Amino acid sequence: MQRVSIENFSYELPKDLIAQNPAPQRDTSRLLVLERDSDRIHHRYFYNIYEYLKEGDILILNNARVMPCRLYGKLENGSGIEALLLNPVQGNKWEALVKPGKRLSAGIKVTWDGDIRGDVEKKIGNGIWLLTFELKDGAGEILEKIGYPPLPPYIKRKPGDGIRDFDLERYQTVFAEKKGAVAAPTAGLHFTDLILKELKEKGVNVCFITLKVGRGSFESVRMGYIDQHRMGAEYYEVNEDVAACINMTKRNNRRIFAVGTTVVRTLETIALKRGRIQADSGYTDLFISPGFNFKIVDSLVTNFHLPRSTPLILTCAFAGMERLLSAYGEAKGMNYRFLSYGDAMLIM
Repeated sequence: MQRVSIENFSYELPKDLIAQNPAPQRDTSRLLVLERDSDRIHHRYFYNIYEYLKEGDILILNNARVMPCRLYGKLENGSGIEALLLNPVQGNKWEALVKPGKRLSAGIKVTWDGDIRGDVEKKIGNGIWLLTFELKDGAGEILEKIGYPPLPPYIKRKPGDGIRDFDLERYQTVFAEKKGAVAAPTAGLHFTDLILKELKEKGVNVCFITLKVGRGSFESVRMGYIDQHRMGAEYYEVNEDVAACINMTKRNNRRIFAVGTTVVRTLETIALKRGRIQADSGYTDLFISPGFNFKIVDSLVTNFHLPRSTPLILTCAFAGMERLLSAYGEAKGMNYRFLSYGDAMLIM
């Protein structure tokens, strides 16, 4: 079998198409609808998504809740430091991605915003450090006090720029519930309570699963060939009611709409493990690339993804690489807004 180069998933993304803020209202994002069978493309708005689902279809969303886990502080020499908290370890200790990592060494003292003090305890590896915070009530306290939303680095923000509260609201889905994600399931950001209500009234089954988005979803592919990449494991949960609804939808020959690549990976992980969908929880490191046999998902709601990223590779696997990148080219030509705060696609 011929190996697939990561360069196949590279495309030019002008900086002015990278959305720095979301649409004024969630559902006024643009929506590119791509029909896989005919290669036809339709240019709509997200509130038109109602038209594409029918009675008996199922819409599955990721209800993971993003933690305000980005922190800013200063080292003893006055230089700045930024941390993305990934996992609580014990007590007041967290594993974190820290930059600039070259300035760090074990034992360095840090003063975080809000005059919260802590230590850089040790380097764990792969860019991750163990941080300790001097707090009375546990390390979770620091997030609510001084944490910022973990926006990706291409969305430019500075501490104290006055829009922390705005991002805390908009970099979170309206149905977010299960705490623990370190990035938003961004395809879900476009949905409003009204859209979900209208879909339910139409007879569409609206269900929620959980995949706590971690480093695995946003870590870039650094290897030359995609088969060399290894995804980081992320925790998922699917309950019995959702599993039963998915299986009923399949039996009735209705369609399964997955909202986001995290939902796709969760459902296809369970299908690979169990042979069918059933209630399950655990960790998935499934990396979906072209040639993958999708067993569950019929349609995908997703955003426009970074070049050479695992979400882009998954989306190419689902839509077909040439078809998907051609649609991206048309989207660029029509000034669609890309990435986390950008516009959406519906691939059918």
